[in-house]
Amino acid sequence: MAQPAATSAASANASETPIVSLAHVTLAYGDLRALDNISLDVHQGERLCVLGANGSGKSTLASVICGLLAPDAGEVTLVGEKVFTAGAADFDAYRRARRKLGLVFQNPENLGLPPERIEHLVRRELHRVAMERYAKADPARLSGGQRQRVTIAGALAMEPRVLVLDEPSSSLDVRGRRSVMKVVEKLRGVGCTVVHVTHFMDEALGADRVMVLDHGHIALVGTPQEVFSHVEEVRDLGLEEPFAGRLSSQLRERGLDVSWTCDEDALLADLARRTSGHRSGRAAAAPGTAPHTAAAPVVRAEDVRFSYEQSRCRRRRADAAPAALDGVTLDVPRGAHVALVGQTGSGKSTLLRLIAALEVPDQGSIEVDGISTADRRERRRLHGRVGYVMQRPERQLFAETVAQDVAYGPSNLGLSPSEVDQRVKRALDLVGLAGKDDASPFQLSGGQQRLCALAGILAMEPDLLVLDEPTAGLDPRGRRKLRRILDGLNATGTTLVEVTHAMEDAARADLVAVLDDGRVVLTGTPAQVFSADNAEKLHDMGLGVPHPLAFARALEDAGCAPLGDPLTNEALADAIADAAGATGAPCAPAADGRDE
Repeated sequence: MAQPAATSAASANASETPIVSLAHVTLAYGDLRALDNISLDVHQGERLCVLGANGSGKSTLASVICGLLAPDAGEVTLVGEKVFTAGAADFDAYRRARRKLGLVFQNPENLGLPPERIEHLVRRELHRVAMERYAKADPARLSGGQRQRVTIAGALAMEPRVLVLDEPSSSLDVRGRRSVMKVVEKLRGVGCTVVHVTHFMDEALGADRVMVLDHGHIALVGTPQEVFSHVEEVRDLGLEEPFAGRLSSQLRERGLDVSWTCDEDALLADLARRTSGHRSGRAAAAPGTAPHTAAAPVVRAEDVRFSYEQSRCRRRRADAAPAALDGVTLDVPRGAHVALVGQTGSGKSTLLRLIAALEVPDQGSIEVDGISTADRRERRRLHGRVGYVMQRPERQLFAETVAQDVAYGPSNLGLSPSEVDQRVKRALDLVGLAGKDDASPFQLSGGQQRLCALAGILAMEPDLLVLDEPTAGLDPRGRRKLRRILDGLNATGTTLVEVTHAMEDAARADLVAVLDDGRVVLTGTPAQVFSADNAEKLHDMGLGVPHPLAFARALEDAGCAPLGDPLTNEALADAIADAAGATGAPCAPAADGRDE
């Protein structure tokens, strides 16, 4: 594939010695080549963003750059140390280099610093990631997003010359992601080199260079605008354009002759000029009523309180973590899709575990299909009727083959072997893993492993499916595929309760419940929850509104007529095209998705 020339900070510093240099690097896991003849130079102070579908080699490349993996062939130089050459690793050189390299799960003690210096660094970096409140909390009791912030703080506390971030914001809320990106910008300002692996396309826009991997090869490299302008190639690689790129493409499809761009400010200015003074034919959307709100609840939570404290009868210490849930009341209508949103540590995952009867309330009650989860004997009746998809469900895989793994759940329901086989086949067909029956689940790509774990839950054919950040860590293609699967299940009557940090996903649900400090503070349809009346409250809680809605409001502030509070890209593109008086005939695409 074409590789656009890199007109970045790296090219300006081409005469300087690279701080990271890989030459013809190859690394294989058995028969799979994770990296295949990769050559790459990264310069001091540069921010390189690495993109690619699940299984493209991103994490392997990150591990090579931070000195955790040695390749099978090629040459590797890290922070001036030739760590791998002539087919052999120099372990002393690796040891010296690692003192100047950071990855999210490394910690400051590795440097042998004096305790008082460590304490200062720890306090500073916990403050940077907004985790100083939990300095003395048990890490095992933190939420997934909180643990991720702590690992980021640990890497920053090493004050590395090269910081490698592998999906640092995949489990973070809106405020957490913004905080991480601000830290990245500050680090670049003081000369720290950043190699950033991400599945969030918009996070790549601030990079000097973007590199896209495909099955261990470099498929595209260049500035963000250069790389993303290869629209069809980017999509073929399982990725997508950033928000502005997708919107400008959708507007062109609707006959609006806008220039393709991934610069959101430029697109906003262009559209404001085109739509200023126009009257939209669309009325503003009134907060609606979800179609399932009249249905009897399949889940009823009443005044639920829950704490992870080992001894709940003693007075809580000043340094103890706060209660995870504090008086939650929530009904989940049968057949509905309910999204639970809230900042990291707000209690979402805890509520999900209680709904799945993996924990029981300290106070209050939870009934699932009329069965109280507090009664151990009654709770057994929920086995097979409630499916729980944990964060990173691929970590549940254990069997020798995909079919054996998927068969485990339905086999425990006492079904006949023929019925188990039929359920396994249906589940694998549903998630797109037909034909992988005899493969080892550990030889699947990351995205396929997650789908395999999901198939194991779906094979039990639960009436209620609860999912904890199901799309975290998936590439854009994987996210779209999973959304289609879940939408299909919901359409056939399966109730979905989903924890998500993506407001765009929440906007597609029937009902949204917003948690803050262990309490449900807002409930309603997406239109109701994300209404203008709640904008300030959501912002104060570290959340936001779906990106299309935020863009529409910014466009209205710039003079456009009301666009009807669109919650999806498709609705936003329709509203803008209507306001601008587009012809409806698609504009001719330019080569590689760009205007000439």
